[in-house]
Amino acid sequence: MSKKLYRSKRDVMVCGVCGGIAEYFDIDPTIVRLIAVALILSWGTGLFAYLIGAVIIPKNPYQ
Repeated sequence: MSKKLYRSKRDVMVCGVCGGIAEYFDIDPTIVRLIAVALILSWGTGLFAYLIGAVIIPKNPYQ
């Protein structure tokens, strides 16, 4: 069975994008959130990427 990227339903702060990425790569979601905040504050592209992820990445149907 292959791994699929889903937005998390358990580890949600805004839309579950960072939680889903953390589950996919099996890392701490805090690290993913810190990277996302750094990208948002430095270039502003992080916010655009997060919004795109919130629209494109489906919710996890198994949680």
